[in-house]
Amino acid sequence: MTNRGVRRVVLAVAAVTALSGVGACTSSAGPETGSGTAHQKRSLAALRTAERSTHRARSVRVRSTTTLGSLMSTRAEGALGWTDGLTGTLTITYTGGTTADLMRGLDSTSLETRYLKDAYYAKVGERFARQLGGRHWIRYTYDYLATLGGGSGAMMTDLMRNTTPNQSVRLLLAAGDVRKVGREKVSGVPTTHYSGTVHVSDLAGDGELQKQLSQAGVGKESVDIWVDGKDLLVKKVEKADTANGAMTQTAYYSDYGVKVSARKPPAGDTEDFRTLLKKQGGTPAS
Repeated sequence: MTNRGVRRVVLAVAAVTALSGVGACTSSAGPETGSGTAHQKRSLAALRTAERSTHRARSVRVRSTTTLGSLMSTRAEGALGWTDGLTGTLTITYTGGTTADLMRGLDSTSLETRYLKDAYYAKVGERFARQLGGRHWIRYTYDYLATLGGGSGAMMTDLMRNTTPNQSVRLLLAAGDVRKVGREKVSGVPTTHYSGTVHVSDLAGDGELQKQLSQAGVGKESVDIWVDGKDLLVKKVEKADTANGAMTQTAYYSDYGVKVSARKPPAGDTEDFRTLLKKQGGTPAS
């Protein structure tokens, strides 16, 4: 594989890890409480309660699927916690798209990813490991990943550091048309379904996120969430049109409070992303 090919793959691994987490874009913005109908105000109040309850749970088991145009489709499963930074383990499987074709050729269509406080690690297959001098793990530090050019690195870092279920609720709170759809069952559990559309222009209170979404070609994003009787998020669906095609992510959450752990892989079996990029003659901007 050429140097350019290796760079392409390690960056693809970073992107899929960011997108396959439990929350897509995040926002701290929210609509004014004094506006809207009485029904909308009740929905917003319920969502704020759900955001707090979900955040306080501190860990969750997650199953998710993500598609991004013809570039890729993935499936992820595992458990994540957020008591002190993001920790946990996900198994991410490429199920389609051009990226899956690329990873299939490297015997790496399924990746174990471990999230730790300052970095995350992705385990590759034997064929790809030979490209890394026999090492099976790639280490991505969040601080260095944020230096990637074009704003993409900062966006990926934000996604991976803040990929908790309550972020989808916060994003929906920023929508100008939040509405209660009705009562539905999800995996046999009675839930309340809420829906809304977030426009980039709604995120004036979060200029950095607004800039990142604009650079990714996102003008608006639809968000649907399902909340159970304990005010916990049990399902979410996010959809948006991006510069790389239509993005859809669906996630299911269960076992809130589950015990979560993730150990740092052996140093001798780990290649640092920054070091790898330098070896391949690359820079963050490239």
